[in-house]
Amino acid sequence: MEPRSNFKWVLLFLLATQLGCQLVSCSVTYDSKSIVINGERRILISGSIHYTRSTPEMWEDLVMKAKDGGLDVIDTYVFWNVHEPSQGNYNFEGRYDLVRFLKMVQKAGMYVHLRIGPYVCAEWNFGGFPVWLKYVPGISFRTDNEPFKRAMKGFTEKIVNLMKSEKMFESQGGPIILSQVENEYGSVGKAYGGAGYNYMTWAANMAVKLDTGVPWVMCKQDDAPDPIINTCNGFYCDDFSPNKPYKPTLWTETWSGWFTEFGGPIYERPVQDLAFGVARFIQKGGSFFNYYMFHGGTNFGRSAGGPFITTSYDYDAPIDEYSLIRQPKYGHLKNLHKAIKQCEPALLSAEPDITSLGNLQQAHVFSPKSGPCAAFLSNYDPNNAAKVTFNNKHYTLPPWSISILPDCNNVAFNTANVEVESTKIEMKPSDSDMFSWEMFTEDLTVSDEGSTFTATGLLEQINITRDTSDYLWYTTSVDIGSSESFLRGGEPPKLLVQSMGHALHVFVNGEHSGSSFGTRKHRRFTYKETINLRAGSNKIALLSVAMGLPNMGGHYETWETGVLGPVALYGLDRGKMDLAWVNWTYQAGLKGEAMNVISANTNSYMKWTQDSLIGQKQKPLTWHKAYFNEPDGDEPLALDMNSMGKGEAWINGQSIGRYWSTYANGDCQGCHYAGVYRPLTCQLGCGQPTQRWYHVPRSWLKSSNNLLVLFEELGGDPSKISLVKRSTVQ
Repeated sequence: MEPRSNFKWVLLFLLATQLGCQLVSCSVTYDSKSIVINGERRILISGSIHYTRSTPEMWEDLVMKAKDGGLDVIDTYVFWNVHEPSQGNYNFEGRYDLVRFLKMVQKAGMYVHLRIGPYVCAEWNFGGFPVWLKYVPGISFRTDNEPFKRAMKGFTEKIVNLMKSEKMFESQGGPIILSQVENEYGSVGKAYGGAGYNYMTWAANMAVKLDTGVPWVMCKQDDAPDPIINTCNGFYCDDFSPNKPYKPTLWTETWSGWFTEFGGPIYERPVQDLAFGVARFIQKGGSFFNYYMFHGGTNFGRSAGGPFITTSYDYDAPIDEYSLIRQPKYGHLKNLHKAIKQCEPALLSAEPDITSLGNLQQAHVFSPKSGPCAAFLSNYDPNNAAKVTFNNKHYTLPPWSISILPDCNNVAFNTANVEVESTKIEMKPSDSDMFSWEMFTEDLTVSDEGSTFTATGLLEQINITRDTSDYLWYTTSVDIGSSESFLRGGEPPKLLVQSMGHALHVFVNGEHSGSSFGTRKHRRFTYKETINLRAGSNKIALLSVAMGLPNMGGHYETWETGVLGPVALYGLDRGKMDLAWVNWTYQAGLKGEAMNVISANTNSYMKWTQDSLIGQKQKPLTWHKAYFNEPDGDEPLALDMNSMGKGEAWINGQSIGRYWSTYANGDCQGCHYAGVYRPLTCQLGCGQPTQRWYHVPRSWLKSSNNLLVLFEELGGDPSKISLVKRSTVQ
């Protein structure tokens, strides 16, 4: 009888959930204090988890860890480019199954903030816009432009209608309590003048007319029109106020760390300062804050934007890239959330009474007409602790900290006093070795005429590739007379190539002559090196490599990529030879991509050879493949790519992302929590590869004979690649 009885109660619970909004009014509104859900004001604690940056098999664990950490809400962007990869063709499967992800959040008893955008920024390729959008006739992104507004409205309606059909809005009994239109548009819109303002107001009105039954927000948009709620993003938001007194104070991005770029250090944000920023916001009347990120995840495939954003999007979040809890950050914030929730009745029913406790010390006291009061005792001095007296009682406040007193008497939490034990990450060798290595080198001597074309002058890269590949070949021929001085012992000529990125590999007569790279800050770079030419015809081949498309900036859809000139030879007897306006032959992508070498069912005419040179430095532009068995245990897995140069890797046909063993430049001089935080104040990993380990989801593996394929641009030693297990230890 016991199992049958339990099953009966489960059915009754599910029935009540489905019928709940028919029995009582389900609604989300707001007032000056907070978001109001079903008539009740709420302090809401949220965390960003992007469904595209993890796997469906990870989602439930991530959501439950977020809930156990004291979160009420899961926040996610909606990524237009993955859902509509080509115009009119939609994809909501696998990692892109948005509804499945949201239902998992609902199952956990949590709410959702759905940031539809559809511009997302997010260090995501092209800011979340599909590349085909760039080629809609007459389009201009994010301004008062009819082709853009038509496309944006179409996708926004698509998502809203999908949510309605699945009854996902709180007004339907679902988990979505907030939605966002546009994203961090304020400064961009001001630069566009009247066209920017017209577009912003159009977007706001368009969203409201979709009648979702929940409020819409616009972040970093001070002039957001009613009823849109304008919100704050940043490291601190205690100075922020909404643009109308009847709107609540919401912090849509509480930056828990910072993103990483290839060639840069790892940025960490001390949890003491993060907690201090949150407490400052709450004591000033804030009622909703969202950690960006609570779990950062992985930029699988070619999804990283920037350009130059790393494959890891760990973000120093409370839950790390591999779904492991990061201590003490996770535990300290969990304790903060508990203390805030203890203060919730007072925070939502009273205004703060602010009194001075010293030169850099204050008390914010919330005293409701009924129930206990709550107090926040603040010390803004980054260098010195302070002894203060409050309600005839003495308290010691560490530097740059806030003590939370849910009863105006006892300290439940201090932002600087971390009582959670730290954990350390270990990357341990697994019991799985790579076997059956084979290789295939791109043939530079033969071109596939069916996939090439010739034009006079240098063409922009993305206009040719449409971002179907990171790679574009620019090839031309140069005739050298037999009388040239350099052929008889003189100074050899130099080739100059100026590129807009993001990397360049130069080949002369089939031999690698050199490489050059840009950075996220300086996308434009110059290659100028001596090259080996011979008498007669010489083939110069330039392989331009993209490292993700830009994700922010005014009209970034117009930014150019690739070899745009000048290109010239110096040191010939006649002087400079300008190559910018000669005939160039173009080929998008690599032969290995065209032949789908990442698949286990590679075409039979593929000339893989046994990798007998394993252990020696390999040729550039080489494909490698090997097999491995799934390691035992359940720890998260990663590939150690420290021995490789630059390229991309696939497991069983799925890309784990771009890799690049470039070394981090920065100023890693230690880190202290006190004082205003900026990413440059806490840098780690200088002099080491920016990213060494690359996440391999266990759900992508079979028990045996898993296929690893990688394309290596520079050389490297694949024999030293290893599969490791990630774990935490006290």
